[in-house]
Amino acid sequence: MNILLAILIGLIAGALAGRVVSGHGYGIVGDIVVGVIGALVGSWMASAVYGIVLGGLLGNLLTAFIGAVILLWLIRLVVPARM
Repeated sequence: MNILLAILIGLIAGALAGRVVSGHGYGIVGDIVVGVIGALVGSWMASAVYGIVLGGLLGNLLTAFIGAVILLWLIRLVVPARM
């Protein structure tokens, strides 16, 4: 997968995950970082834990989204919410 497509998928997955987990994201750069790291977490979990590998744009977006949601959930456990 080329780097621009990975960034685009990371942006979409991070933005969606930010909205689902807390109602807001971390901004464009933060959403990209969370989405790309989430894509790595999601693809690792899918292959290592469940033994499946999803391919294509939709499969990559789904694993990135699930990984980003898990990553945001873990971040929210460690870092308390600002008021």
